[in-house]
Amino acid sequence: MKKNILILSLFLIPCSLFLTGCKDYLTELAPGVTTADSYFGSGQAAIMNVNGCYVPLMWEYNYTYYSEWFIGDVVGDDALKGGQNTNDMSAVYDMENWKTDINNPLLLDYYRAQYQGIARCNMALANIPSMPITDTVMTEDVQKRLIGEVSFLRAYYYFRLLRVFGGVPLVTKVMNNSAEWRVPRASVEQMFTQICSDLEVAQQNLWRKDMYKERTTTKNAQPDLGRATKGAAEAMLQKVHLYMASPYWATYLSSSPSENYEEAKRWGDSIMKNDSYTLCDKYVDNFTLAGENGPESVFEIQYMEHPEGDYGGANGEGGNGYTAGTFTPILIRSRNDEIGGGWGFNHPTHSLYNEFEEADSIRRDVAIYNPKSFKKPGEEVYLGSPYLNAKYAMYLEFPKDWPKHASRGDINSKQIRYADVLLMQAEALIGLGKDGEAMDLIRQVRHRAGLDEYKEVIKVNGVPVDAPTAWDYLRHERRMELAMEGHRWFDLVRWYGSKDGGGELEKLMNKTYKDLESADAQMHMNEFVGGKHELFPIPADEIKLYPMEQNPYY
Repeated sequence: MKKNILILSLFLIPCSLFLTGCKDYLTELAPGVTTADSYFGSGQAAIMNVNGCYVPLMWEYNYTYYSEWFIGDVVGDDALKGGQNTNDMSAVYDMENWKTDINNPLLLDYYRAQYQGIARCNMALANIPSMPITDTVMTEDVQKRLIGEVSFLRAYYYFRLLRVFGGVPLVTKVMNNSAEWRVPRASVEQMFTQICSDLEVAQQNLWRKDMYKERTTTKNAQPDLGRATKGAAEAMLQKVHLYMASPYWATYLSSSPSENYEEAKRWGDSIMKNDSYTLCDKYVDNFTLAGENGPESVFEIQYMEHPEGDYGGANGEGGNGYTAGTFTPILIRSRNDEIGGGWGFNHPTHSLYNEFEEADSIRRDVAIYNPKSFKKPGEEVYLGSPYLNAKYAMYLEFPKDWPKHASRGDINSKQIRYADVLLMQAEALIGLGKDGEAMDLIRQVRHRAGLDEYKEVIKVNGVPVDAPTAWDYLRHERRMELAMEGHRWFDLVRWYGSKDGGGELEKLMNKTYKDLESADAQMHMNEFVGGKHELFPIPADEIKLYPMEQNPYY
């Protein structure tokens, strides 16, 4: 049972660090202001600073809720918004139904949270590499690891921004005065180049997962689980190069898909050969408190049931950083009091539920709760979908380990699992024409779920395929294995999106997906426009701060 993990959220970078050097406002240091030189004076201070760089990954609430699954699950064909009615979280309603405008509050909070993380990373990278080795905490090995962690995190924040907005302002240094705030949008290619560069620095400097235990010197100390590892950097390099090879993102780049498939395979080979990751014996173990940071975990966002966590300040200043817990369990839990009385967001679609093979009940029932036994089952139905997201609602722990407060859920967000690594490696192999090797990896993932050879006609994107190719099998398995984990929309864009308009994704969202859902759901779906809706608009408030080109057609 939890928690032998690194508690990231309790250590924040002192805000006063961001005031140093602001000569437009200060002629001398005010009382209580700490300079960067004096703050970065010990190894422990550097570690606390790096801990603070992780914190914005946890944030889900400021002026609205903005968990990434609102985009990854709901915008695609895996989930409907849910909630009390269509007006509940109207920002998400607009996003899933192709009605988003430039004033969407969820996108603004999401955008700004990533830049908070980037600013913290830039501060750490501006100071930690030049720190002298002067105490027992800051050894040369630890210093390299900290540089690796922060490089990984900066790449991660920029990757999050890239796949939602495309190119954004690329900032890699500390902003010391207001004249430096105005930075133009980078191109998609510049973004990918920076992300890969940071991840390669991370890969060279980070420790492997098992090294944290080996290098724990205090007799009764627990290893620092939760930190970025060499394997996490390799998995992200594998993922980023798959994006670069994909039909959508490749159109922005000068490198060829084959080059990027080769790179993805190279990094996949490295993590598979040199790390100790394995699939959990049971699929469900990935989604219990006891199974967190387990053998299949490559990178997780860490949460804890902090007793003082809450929604935010009393004066409406927003809620970022007010809790070390996650809102996700209460957001997605059933609205029915029989099983917890949550808020009922993120309803799995008929398309997702029906794509599972009949024999695939292990994965289906861990991902989706079908509340047939409720006394009032009608309370669950949202636009024709009765299904509930089960993976993060903590139904498996009910009622023993449920959080006692809406803002204090302690189940970690699984960002990269080893099953994902295996399926990404299969995708790279298919891209290189090595279908047989790819199918071996796909079968490995299926075998853990109690499945062997395909005995049924599989569905891809909800539609039966009579003569499936290796691509079909891969796309089906990614949807089933990673269902309701926030991957689906981003997979759909990279596989089927079109920068120039039209394209397969337009057909999929306007016809295939729409036809599989209820008449009630169809009534709310606007037309998906290829070349526009693959990306979301840069928030208007950001363009007011610095005029920059908006994404097409917004």
